[in-house]
Amino acid sequence: MFDLAVIGGGINGAGIARDAAGRGLSVLLAEQGDLAGATSSASTKLVHGGLRYLEHYEFRLVREALSEREVLLRIAPHIVWPLRFVLPHHAGLRPWWMIRLGLFLYDHIGGRRILPASRSVDLRRDPAGVDLKPEYARGFEYSDCWVDDARLVVLNARDAARLGADIRVRTRVVAARRHDGAWRLRLRDGSGDSDISARVLVNAAGPWVSDVLSGVIGQNAPTAIRMVKGSHIVVRRLFEHERCYLFQNADGRVCFAIPYEGDFTLIGTTDEDYRGDPARAAISPDEEAYLLAAAGAYFRRPIDPSSIVWRYAGVRPLRDDGTSAAQEATRDYVLELDDGGAPVLSVFGGKITTYRRLAEAAMAQLGGFFSAMPGAWTAGAALPGGDFAWDGAAALGRKLTEQYRFLSSTTIHRLVRSYGTETADILGAATDAAELGEHFGAGLYAREVEWLLRREWARTAEDVLWRRSKLGLRLSPAEVARLQMWMSEGDQRSVS
Repeated sequence: MFDLAVIGGGINGAGIARDAAGRGLSVLLAEQGDLAGATSSASTKLVHGGLRYLEHYEFRLVREALSEREVLLRIAPHIVWPLRFVLPHHAGLRPWWMIRLGLFLYDHIGGRRILPASRSVDLRRDPAGVDLKPEYARGFEYSDCWVDDARLVVLNARDAARLGADIRVRTRVVAARRHDGAWRLRLRDGSGDSDISARVLVNAAGPWVSDVLSGVIGQNAPTAIRMVKGSHIVVRRLFEHERCYLFQNADGRVCFAIPYEGDFTLIGTTDEDYRGDPARAAISPDEEAYLLAAAGAYFRRPIDPSSIVWRYAGVRPLRDDGTSAAQEATRDYVLELDDGGAPVLSVFGGKITTYRRLAEAAMAQLGGFFSAMPGAWTAGAALPGGDFAWDGAAALGRKLTEQYRFLSSTTIHRLVRSYGTETADILGAATDAAELGEHFGAGLYAREVEWLLRREWARTAEDVLWRRSKLGLRLSPAEVARLQMWMSEGDQRSVS
C-alpha cells in the first residue's frame, strides 16, 4: 500500500513524486515509456516568465514563473543557467513603448535578484546586430534562463528515488479502481501484469490525462484540454555570440533562436492545434517552412531546409479556455480533485518553468488526506549534482579539467552541464581514457552509459542520446548502432 501513486513520468509527475517523497510519503511513479519521453523533452528548453503572456494579462502566471527562474537556477545550476535575449525591433510590429513597458514589468514583478535587468540595444554597434539584416537598428535585451528539460525530469525522479520513491519506467497503468477507500492499480511492463494499492492517485499523464481518466479510471474529464503542438528545428550555428534572439513575427507570434549544444542553433516554436496520438506528433512541412521564414526574416545568412540537422515536436496539454488561436491558450495549470471514496488529483496544463510550484500546489490540495504532513521544502534543496553556487559551473569545470587531463575540455564541459558535482562520481579514479571503457564517440564512454543504466533508468540508445544527452546530434549511425548493441547485450558489466 503506497501513500501516493503517480501516473506519468514527465516534469509534473516527477516533480510531484519528489515533493511527496520528501514529505515522508511512500510514492510509486509509473511511466508508460521513458522519463521525459514526450512533451517534457520537446520544449524550447527555457525557464522563463513568458514575456508574451503579459499581452494576455496572465500576470499571476508570469509572476510565478519569473520568481521560479532564480529558484531553479540555485537548485540546479548545472542544467539551468542565465541567458540574455535580444529582441530586435522595427516599425509595424509591437510598438516600442509597449515592449518597453512589458520589459519594465518583466524586470520588477518576479523578485529578480541574480539576473540583470533589461536594456536598450543599438544593433548597429552591438555584436548581436552583426548577423541581423541592416534594417534592424535597435532593440532590447532582457534576461531569462536555459534548462536541459529532459535532465530536469530525470534529476527530479532521481531525487524522488533517493527519498524512497519507487520509479518504474516502461510501466503502463492499464486499470485503476476504487476499492475499500483506496486505489487498486493494475500495472503492465515487459514481464507481465502486477497489482499495487495506493491511498491517493495523481493523474499527471500530460497529453494523455483525459485518456487516463476515461480509459483507465473510468471517469469523465472535468476539464477539457486543448492539445497544442509545438515544433522546433535545429540548424548549424547561425551566430558566434552566446545570446539568444526573440523575433516578433507579422502574425503576432514570436520565435526564439537559441545557441544549442555548442555548434547549433535551436529555432522554435510553433503553436498548432493537434488531434491524434501525442506519441506520433511530428513537425509538418508547413511548420518547418514557417520557422525557416520567421528566422530568415531577421538573419542575414540564408536558411533553407538543407541547414536543418534535427527536427522535433511535442504536444502541450493546455486547459481549453475557449480562445480562438492556439498561441493564445493559457499555459497556466489547473488541478482537479475528486475525493469521492478515494482521492484522485488530475493535472491539466502547466509549463516546465512552474513545475515545482505546481507540485507544491498539488501537495497542498492533498495534505488533508495525510496526517501531520511536513510543509513545502523543495525551493532550497539542490537536485542531484547541483550542490554548488549558481555561477560555479565554470570553476567546477576547471577543477575537473585539471583532475582528468586526458579528457577534452569539450567533454568535461558537457559532463559538468549534465551531472554537475556527480561528474567525479562517474569518472572515479580514472587516470586515462582506457579506464572509462569503450568509447562510442563524441566523448561518450561505457562508464557514463553504465551510470545511466544503473542510476537514470536508461534502456535504449535513444534514451541516452536524445534525453539523457543530446549526443544524437554528433554520433554517426554506425556509432549509434554499436551503442545500442552494447546496451542490449544484457550482462552486468563492471567498467574498472
